[in-house]
Amino acid sequence: MPTPIKMPQLGETVVEGTVSRWLKQPGERVERQEIVLEISTDKIDTEIPAPAAGTLLQITASEGQTVRVGTVIGYIGAPGEAVVTEQPSVGTEQSPVTSEQSPVPNPQSPIPNPQSPIPKPTGREFVSPVVARMAAEHSLDLDSITGTGLHGRVTKKDVENFLGTGDKGLETGKTTPSPQSPVPTLQSLTPMRRAIAEHMERSVRTSPHVMALFEADMTAVVRHREAHKAAYAAKGIDLTFTPYFVAAVAEALRANPQVNSSFTAEGLLLHPRIHVGIAVAVPDGLLVPVIRDADELNLAGLSRAVNDLAERARANKLSPDELQGGTFTVTNHGVSGSLLGTPIINQPQAGILGIGKIEKRPVVRSGGHPLLPSADDAIVIRPMCYLSFSFDHRILDGAEADGFVGRVVQVLENWG
Repeated sequence: MPTPIKMPQLGETVVEGTVSRWLKQPGERVERQEIVLEISTDKIDTEIPAPAAGTLLQITASEGQTVRVGTVIGYIGAPGEAVVTEQPSVGTEQSPVTSEQSPVPNPQSPIPNPQSPIPKPTGREFVSPVVARMAAEHSLDLDSITGTGLHGRVTKKDVENFLGTGDKGLETGKTTPSPQSPVPTLQSLTPMRRAIAEHMERSVRTSPHVMALFEADMTAVVRHREAHKAAYAAKGIDLTFTPYFVAAVAEALRANPQVNSSFTAEGLLLHPRIHVGIAVAVPDGLLVPVIRDADELNLAGLSRAVNDLAERARANKLSPDELQGGTFTVTNHGVSGSLLGTPIINQPQAGILGIGKIEKRPVVRSGGHPLLPSADDAIVIRPMCYLSFSFDHRILDGAEADGFVGRVVQVLENWG
């Protein structure tokens, strides 16, 4: 009997996935646990292994199709083995959220009972939320798009193919550009980029963002790293600066528990545990894996966690659950040369700390009065770093935010 390949449960909150790419085609041999396809969700891309060895007999979910968790997307079996697919019960319609492409329509559709409830819209009368959103974004006339879904329903794939032609189906009277005129190219949004865009828009609409800017003298941290880098490397640990910042943030969150909270209509939700998210740049966007109970780890433990999460994030090896549950976020944008940033809060957290590039700068060290000029003043060269704290003004006021960042600076400047 053929073994079905099903859309896996990739996380507690993940209910559907999109088939990004089939790495095997019907008729090809596959081994058990061999990667046969790639799945994309709104959080992460994942490679799916074969549940059994044999021949890929049939693909039931094509590339670009979105299906519910548990849906059969292919079959593996012996060469030439017959595949018996499950038939939907009479009178049922596949949910538009389950898939953007529907099975072949049943020509013997039942006649509705006059006494039964009014049937839901089907065919071209039905427009899924995804298609409706895309039509609104691009000002599309859906009547001008040929639908390939059930009973002519317009699917997400139909809209994407239509947009690729450059014709938006509008009757605006605008002239079509001449063949010699350069035409802008529409680059379709990946599920990750769309999720990032929606999350950032929602964050700005939800939280009144305010930023506090501090400067930290990283001399103590740099000296500690240079003194211990070789010893950490002998243990297989690449000692970077990010774990130092995570440790300082965890200490500051312990001292300022209100920063480790979320806003609700009933009041502030104070989180008893400190889970720090680390922003990691990946080829298609940005992921924020979470270091759980960061305040309970020493520098070596934080270094291992940071390196492991970053490597697996770039290799698409994270599970969706590792991207959830953070209570605070750190983004080290300085690794790419940025001196100062204004990060957007990762909802529903109270704030996010941006870390700028560490570089040598001239700094005045007062030998007398802290503000008045003095003959004892000196200009010294120090490795300095800007810390930008974006916070939710509904949760924190300026004094509380400054107290939090001030504690981070204090830990960094007095390291060891």
